[in-house]
Amino acid sequence: MSVAAGEERPVCATCGRTPADAEAAALARLTWSRGTEAGREVWTCAACSRRHLRSIEGKLDSAWW
Repeated sequence: MSVAAGEERPVCATCGRTPADAEAAALARLTWSRGTEAGREVWTCAACSRRHLRSIEGKLDSAWW
């Protein structure tokens, strides 16, 4: 697996974590949560997704968590 040319690595909107390399970035796109806030795509890493699961499922704005 590799990240396509010109494709950016995801950044966790909660903690700022980024995948270490292109292979980790491809895996992150499968294991991280993707959402849309204010018309832009946001990513949440697996650790933050688990920590804030109830808020995500309740569709609370990320400013609340």
